This record gives sequence, structure tokens and C-alpha cells, in this order.
Amino acid sequence: MNSREIYGIFVTILGAILIIVSLYTSLFVLIYGVPIFVIGLLIIFNKGEDKIEKINYKGGKNK
Repeated sequence: MNSREIYGIFVTILGAILIIVSLYTSLFVLIYGVPIFVIGLLIIFNKGEDKIEKINYKGGKNK
């Protein structure tokens, strides 16, 4: 588990808590809870940033 996954889990749990709280209080809190929950899920399931590109040494001054 890396720091990105831990942060994603934390944000998702925070969003879920806000969604649950909005059911018992004002629905205004739901406006914040749903986007935070979705952003947390996107952070957890985003695997595109894990790829490291290979450096291309063609051209330049070293030739």
C-alpha cells in the first residue's frame, strides 16, 4: 500500500461519513459528501500515474 492508496481510502471514508451525516441532518452536506466520495474512489483506482516512462537518449549533445 502506498501513500496514494491510503489517502484515497481516507478521502473515500470521509465522503461516506458526510453522506451518512446528510441523511440525518441537512441535505446541504450531501453536496460536499458525494464529490468527495467520488474523488476518493478516483484516487484509489487511478493506475495511470504508476507507469514510469523510459528516457529516450537519441539526439542531443551526447552524440
